[in-house]
Amino acid sequence: MDPIADFLTRIRNANMKKKERVDIPFSKVKTEIARVLKEEGYIANYKALHSETKGGFVRVFLKYTPENNCVIQGLRRVSRPGRRIYSSYNDIPTVRGAFGTAILSTSKGIMTDAKAKEEKVGGEVLCQVW
Repeated sequence: MDPIADFLTRIRNANMKKKERVDIPFSKVKTEIARVLKEEGYIANYKALHSETKGGFVRVFLKYTPENNCVIQGLRRVSRPGRRIYSSYNDIPTVRGAFGTAILSTSKGIMTDAKAKEEKVGGEVLCQVW
């Protein structure tokens, strides 16, 4: 099973059911993706609850508009374990005509497409959010 795809699916399902929060098994990559989603304004907050003995989880607090519509309209996993998608900073794909965000795993950490272009660094395109 792909843990990042599981992370995105849990957020997508909780969003459709208008849940306030969702708990996801802990990993550093998932925590970093949640950090990027918070910085970009797609989620309200996140909290990494991790213990050495039990493993832990990442609690993601979802964000809705005043009309109770989902802020996240869509999530898509791009690079999969069976087919990795890498991109140089010149070729990073735009998401929904620049209305969305691509999240990349680079040598400088997990970051958005705009920040990767700014720092002139490419990497693996993990997912797209709009």
